[in-house]
Amino acid sequence: MSHPSAFTTRPELAGTHGMVASTHWLASAAGMAVLEDGGNAFDAAVAAGFVLQVAEPHLNGPGGQVPAIFAPAGRRPRVLCGQGGAPAAATIDRFDDLGLELIPGSGLLSATVPGAWDAWLLLLRDYGTKSLRDVLGYAISYAWNGIPVLDRIAATIRAVSELFATHWPTSARQWLPGGDVPTVGSLHPNRALARTWQRLLAESETVSGREQQIDAARRAWAQGFVADAVDAFTRTVFRDDSGRDHAGLLTGDDLASWEASYEEAVVADFGEWSLVKCGAWTQGPALVQQLRILEELDLSYVDGKPTATTIHLATEAAKLAFADREAWYGDTGDVPVGRLLSREYAAQRRALLGDDASDRLRPGGDGARLPEMIERTRGATAGSGAIGEPTVEPQGRNRGDTVHIDVVDAAGNIVSATPSGGWLQSSPMIPDLGFCLDSRAQMFWLEEGLPNSLAPGKRPRITLSPSMALRDGEPVLAFGTPGGDQQDQWQLCFWLAHVGVGLNLQESIDAPAWHTTAFPSSFSPRSWTPKELVVESRVGDDVLADLADRGHDVVDAGPWALGRLSAVSRDPNGGILRAAANARGMQGYAVGR
Repeated sequence: MSHPSAFTTRPELAGTHGMVASTHWLASAAGMAVLEDGGNAFDAAVAAGFVLQVAEPHLNGPGGQVPAIFAPAGRRPRVLCGQGGAPAAATIDRFDDLGLELIPGSGLLSATVPGAWDAWLLLLRDYGTKSLRDVLGYAISYAWNGIPVLDRIAATIRAVSELFATHWPTSARQWLPGGDVPTVGSLHPNRALARTWQRLLAESETVSGREQQIDAARRAWAQGFVADAVDAFTRTVFRDDSGRDHAGLLTGDDLASWEASYEEAVVADFGEWSLVKCGAWTQGPALVQQLRILEELDLSYVDGKPTATTIHLATEAAKLAFADREAWYGDTGDVPVGRLLSREYAAQRRALLGDDASDRLRPGGDGARLPEMIERTRGATAGSGAIGEPTVEPQGRNRGDTVHIDVVDAAGNIVSATPSGGWLQSSPMIPDLGFCLDSRAQMFWLEEGLPNSLAPGKRPRITLSPSMALRDGEPVLAFGTPGGDQQDQWQLCFWLAHVGVGLNLQESIDAPAWHTTAFPSSFSPRSWTPKELVVESRVGDDVLADLADRGHDVVDAGPWALGRLSAVSRDPNGGILRAAANARGMQGYAVGR
C-alpha cells in the first residue's frame, strides 16, 4: 500500500467514517483504523502522529514538536501549540562564552523542550474519545516489531554513520546494528522506545478515568522518569556540527515547567474562502502575505501547469513575504500581524514586483531590521529540500525534515498537523528512552533585539506550518507539507491550483511545483541564494527558458521532486469527503471509508 491515493466518499452512507492523508501509509492506515473503531478525527490524528514517530524517524520523533490547526464540528479553528521553549540556561551570553555565532544544527546545545507528547495528549484529552492505550498501541507495535526501512531512512543513516560510530555511540547501537546501515526493505525495531511508551502507559493506568490517565501520562513524561533521563543525559558532552564537543542546556526542570497550550488562529479572508494559519511564532503568516500580494494579479494555469508569469510573480511575492518573516516574525507578542496581512500593506509590497528577478532582501515597514549575520551567508548553497526529505550533512546538520497529517471525520471534525524534530540525526539517542532530542533552537538568532533572538523560555520561530481553509465561514479543507522553509511556498502552489484555478485535490498536489531559496534558511548555517529558483521540469522547457530570461537562476528539479503535500476536504452541503496525498516518493497515502 506504499503508494498515494485519492478518495471521495459521502458520509451519509452507512459505514462511512472519514478520511486520513499523511506522508506515510502506515500512519494513514492507523488513523483510519481508529476512525473505523469509532474514534473521531482527533483520536485518529493522535494515533497517526505517534506512528509517524516510528515510521519516519529521520523526519520526526518523540523528542520533537507538533503545531496543529483543528476545528471541532461547527466551531472555529484553534491552534495547538506543541513547540517547547528554549531552556532556562539558553542565553545569548552563554553561546557567546562558547565562541558560537550560530546555534549548532545538531547535538545537545540546540534542544528545546520536547513538545509533541504533551501536545498530542492535550488534544486527545480535550477533544478525543479514545483512551491513550487505544491510540498509542499502533505505534508501540511498530516500534517493537519493526518498521520497513525506506531508502531515505537508510540514506540518512549512511550520511551520518561516521558521526554515529565515532561520537554518538548510543545512536550507533540503534541505527547501525552490527556496524552496518539497515537494509532497505528490512524491518527495524526500536524496542527501547516501545518500552518507554509501555512504561508511560503503565504509569498512566495507576489511576482511573480516561482524562485522568492522560494527565498522569503527561506527568510521567514531564515530571517523572522521562524528564529524569533527559536531565541525566544532557550533562554528557557530545560532538555537534560546530566541530566541538558540548553538553546540553536542557534540564528536567525545563520539562516540568512547560505545557502544551491552545492559541487563537490567524484567519485571513479571500472572498468566499478564508485561510487559517498559526501565529507569527511560526512562518505560517508568510503564506497569507504571499496570497495578499498576489490577490489582485492575473495568475493562470494551462492544462494543469502554471505559466511562466505565474511562477515569476509568485516567486517575487515569496521573496517579499519571507523578507518580512526575517525582519518581523518571532515569539514576541508584538509582531504587527494585522499590518503585515492587511490589503493596504500588500498593495505597497505589490508595487515592488518587477519584470525581472530581484536579488535583494527587502522587508517592509518602519523599523524593519534584518540579522547582521545574513550578509555573511549570502550566496552560499541553501539546499533545496527537494521532496521535503532532509538534506543531511555528515555532521548531522540538516534541512527540510518534517511529516504531515490531515484528518476529517463524518461529523465534520478536522485536523491539520505538521510534526517534526527529534529526528534520528539531530542529536545522540538517549538509550534509556529510545529517542533523541530536537535541534529546533538552531532557528534562533544570537543577536540581541530581533523578534527571533534567543531568550530562555522563548519559542523559536519555526518553519512548521499546517493549514486550514474555511469556505463561507465553515472549515472545509486541511492541508500541508514537510519541507522546512519551502512549506509555505509549496502550499502556495497548492492553493493557486486548487482555490485559484479549480483543480481538484489530487490534481493540485500533482501540479508542477517550485520554490526559491532567495532568503535565509531557518537551519544552520542560515545560507541563501538570492536569485535561485527551483522548478519541476514538467512546467516545460519553454517555461524554464522564460524564467531564465527574467533573470532567475533556474534549477531544474526533475519532473517529480518538490513537496510532500497531503490534504482532506469536506463539502458541508453535499456531504462529500475527499482526500489526496503526494505521488512524489511513492510514500504518502490517502485513505477513507
